[in-house]
Amino acid sequence: MTQRNGPQNQPIHPASVGRRMLQGAGIGLLLILFFLVGTGEPDPEWPKFWIIKPLIMVPLAGALGGVFYYNMDHLRCQGGWREALAYLLSLVVFIIVLWLGTVLGLNGTMWD
Repeated sequence: MTQRNGPQNQPIHPASVGRRMLQGAGIGLLLILFFLVGTGEPDPEWPKFWIIKPLIMVPLAGALGGVFYYNMDHLRCQGGWREALAYLLSLVVFIIVLWLGTVLGLNGTMWD
């Protein structure tokens, strides 16, 4: 008979919630940088530091989408149709949250 020195159960989450948040925030940052790089000369009616708001809001929304992806791991590890549902639901929620963050971040400047 052999003894095990480690924990008997494997954790459900293969990555930490912080890692998933950073991945989501990174995707959001890349998306908003793509839009902001091509803006050219800003409208003089916009506030002086208008670019800070979208650079904060969109990565925060992406991090929120990463938290949702992390919370779907319990459904994803069951396999079968539940795994496909978890991936689809995670993608749809991530896109919606990222879109809402982009709208909130660009409200009053590029998004009229």
